[in-house]
Amino acid sequence: MNLIAIAILAPLVAAVLILLLRRAPAALSLLGTVIGLIASIGLLTNAFAGVAGALTLPGLPDMPLLLVATPLTALLSTLVAVICIFVMIYAVGYMKKDDEKVRFSATLLLFAAAMQTLVLAGDWILLLAAWELIGLSSYLLIGFWYRRPGVTSAATRAFMVTRSADLGLYIAVFILIATTGSSDIATTLNTGGSAAIVAGLLLLVAAMGKSAQTPLHDWLQRAMAGPTPVSALLHSATLVAAGAILLIRTAPMLPAETLLVIGIVGGITTVVTGLIALGENDLKRLLAASTSSQYGLMLLAVGAGVPLAALLHLIAHAAIKSALFLGAGVFQHSRDGTTFGKLEGAGRDQPRIFFGFALAALALAGIPPLSGFFSKDAIIAASLASSDAWLLASFALAGTLLTGAYMARALSILWHGDRQKRSIPGLGWMGAGLAGLVTLAVILGAFFPSIETLLRASLAEDENTLAQILGLSAALSGLALGWFISGERLLGPLLPWSQRGFAVAGGMDNLLVRPAFAIARRCEKLERSLYTGVLAVGRLGLNIGRGARFGDERGIDGLIFALVRGTINLGNRARTLQSGLIHREMAITVVGAALIFAILFIPLLFF
Repeated sequence: MNLIAIAILAPLVAAVLILLLRRAPAALSLLGTVIGLIASIGLLTNAFAGVAGALTLPGLPDMPLLLVATPLTALLSTLVAVICIFVMIYAVGYMKKDDEKVRFSATLLLFAAAMQTLVLAGDWILLLAAWELIGLSSYLLIGFWYRRPGVTSAATRAFMVTRSADLGLYIAVFILIATTGSSDIATTLNTGGSAAIVAGLLLLVAAMGKSAQTPLHDWLQRAMAGPTPVSALLHSATLVAAGAILLIRTAPMLPAETLLVIGIVGGITTVVTGLIALGENDLKRLLAASTSSQYGLMLLAVGAGVPLAALLHLIAHAAIKSALFLGAGVFQHSRDGTTFGKLEGAGRDQPRIFFGFALAALALAGIPPLSGFFSKDAIIAASLASSDAWLLASFALAGTLLTGAYMARALSILWHGDRQKRSIPGLGWMGAGLAGLVTLAVILGAFFPSIETLLRASLAEDENTLAQILGLSAALSGLALGWFISGERLLGPLLPWSQRGFAVAGGMDNLLVRPAFAIARRCEKLERSLYTGVLAVGRLGLNIGRGARFGDERGIDGLIFALVRGTINLGNRARTLQSGLIHREMAITVVGAALIFAILFIPLLFF
């Protein structure tokens, strides 16, 4: 079987088996993800050997569905598979006491299969289908604990905001297909002129929704209502990554005007959400805001004209952020919550977990020789080499500074406090998944030159030394500030704004979410009114039917039955006249003839 098909079908088939068998979800999940990982590694190996893979499926007339394993898509497929396997290992322990393991495992595998389809899609129609599936899967996973207060609202908000932004993708795809006459992604990347500008801006809107860019960032922090493995996967290599992947794949088409807008959006996001993370008092919400900030750096790199830098940070961030979330999940189990008030000193409860968390935090801050140092160095170098260096480099360095500050703040809170040692069920599985991701967060930077060779692209070297000096200075400064000074003091007058998510006039809540909920409530009332009206008409019809039935049974049927009974009685009486005696028969005949004569001739006497 084609390796592309195996990479997608392995987790999908495992999900179906889990739902059918309703048993052994952990074993089937691991088996499906391992088989998918082997297939993805095979695709990547072929890509290094210069062998591209493809799979064509029936689609629209003259627009077949394509799955392609180019060097870029094979690399992304392997990234998704690697993150999935470690998150699945962690989830075995995390969900050990949960009664809904079957539903959780099946949905998580569907999520993985949808993301594999998205990164391997070679045409826009299939990409849109996968885009829809990851939206549905994320809604189901964020709302997994739907019985808990606020969970369904968080899932609905996430779905609503991302789906609204998805309109940009639909219109952009329509423009690209209409311009080129083809749904093949590679063909549409040759689009130029005003069509490329408009389509690029619309793709940016879609990416802003999925990657939680300002002002569409608030939904991501609310999405922390889901289980920790969901957060780790959603923030690293699946849903939120989809927006950045979309822009990285379409970067060759994007004109300078669109790139500048993308860079500005990413730069604003990395600063705004970095400040939000600095003011957070909940570890998972801090990491969620950090995700928006880091994807802002990726968009900044795309805007600077170096999508390779964005890709390298996407790869490093996938391992780093999933490791951070998995570590946060252990601390959550240790202290029954993720607020900083509960987590003070939680790092002392689990020193090994804290050590892994700290390594991932330092990697995210950009400390050498960890992977984040090399990817952030590439982004800063790209911003310095751009024609708008004064703006983009300022954003990049500010984002790097803030990253160090909020990660140091998290580390300080986790370490300073009393130890409360307690046993955690499934800690062995959780620790194994975390250890694998922390290892990747440490060593991935060593593989970046191989990735450059694979993609036949290289980073700018002109500003590399300056970028390293500036980036490391910003990272170390941020770490020092976050460790020694509280987030409240660092933010100063910006603290209330940070706690409100920098929402102006209520932000997207007032602009989109609440009006949509209000419309939904009114539609529900209208539907209920229509339903009540239909029921009333139905009841009236039933009453009329009952009345008709009563009239039919007691009226018409009664009259017919009475006539039948009268006829029968008359016949019975008439039978008595048939005696067989001739003189009696003659007498009856005479009487009958007389009556007939009377009926016929007596009226003539009066006319």
